[in-house]
Amino acid sequence: MNSANGAAVVVGVDGSESALRAVRLAATEAVRGHRPLRVVHGFIWPLLRVPIDPLAGNPPGGGLRQQAQNLVEAAVAEARTAQPGVRVTGEIIDGEASAVLLGETPGAAVIVLGDRGLGGFTALLVGSVAIQVATHADCPVLVARGEEHPDGPVVVGVDGSPASRAAVDFAAAQASARGVRLRALHAYTHPASTRPGDIQPLVYDESRLRDEEDDVLAGCLVGLAERHPDVPVDREPVHARPVAALTEASRRAQLVVVGGRGHGELGGLLLGSVSHRVLHHSACPVAVVRTPT
Repeated sequence: MNSANGAAVVVGVDGSESALRAVRLAATEAVRGHRPLRVVHGFIWPLLRVPIDPLAGNPPGGGLRQQAQNLVEAAVAEARTAQPGVRVTGEIIDGEASAVLLGETPGAAVIVLGDRGLGGFTALLVGSVAIQVATHADCPVLVARGEEHPDGPVVVGVDGSPASRAAVDFAAAQASARGVRLRALHAYTHPASTRPGDIQPLVYDESRLRDEEDDVLAGCLVGLAERHPDVPVDREPVHARPVAALTEASRRAQLVVVGGRGHGELGGLLLGSVSHRVLHHSACPVAVVRTPT
């Protein structure tokens, strides 16, 4: 990962245990990439005209804003415990969670979120926050779930689209920073020669199909050895559904990386069933890399 521009790792917190897991992952990501860590809490209550200061007669130090300050301070402390060398700051920003996080993207190398949350982060994986952030963020979005398998590779889903090429570059940078192999996985389920509207042949040459799909995969890896000469790459075309292939690969991986847009079953990744199912079922953290339009 490029650390020269000083872009921060940004983690969204809401006081949940899932958010604290995201903080630990984000702290490791920051130290690994030689980046600062920024802890952010979207404070929605002022927008709802809810009293945020202590009520008259209540002990000092109460109120919703103080609670928010406490959870940010706890997250900062968690980051320092997880990675004592991390450069970390915390901030409360008035606004709805997804809007606050999207506002952070211009200065972010990656945004990290937990897979479950409270308040504005409720039902993160199936609700609007994850979809909005992953769909519109101008940086990768990393969702903390499952566990990082320390001896495993970084896995990237490849389908030949521009989004998967961006995912490959991000995944290779991650593999380089972690000192592990990159497993480039291309799942296919139909003959490469078939086009939309064509009738699929009843019989086709499986070995020829695999060779054609391997060519698709190789095309997405062109130049990767020059950009990341330290990263060993395992090129793997797999005759399987993308969700099944990526989920199975996640059981032995440190990280699974997918693109924000794709072809075939990976098309419309963020808004379709593939992304939701990978995020729900992956056994390790998942990064979504969007290609800006």
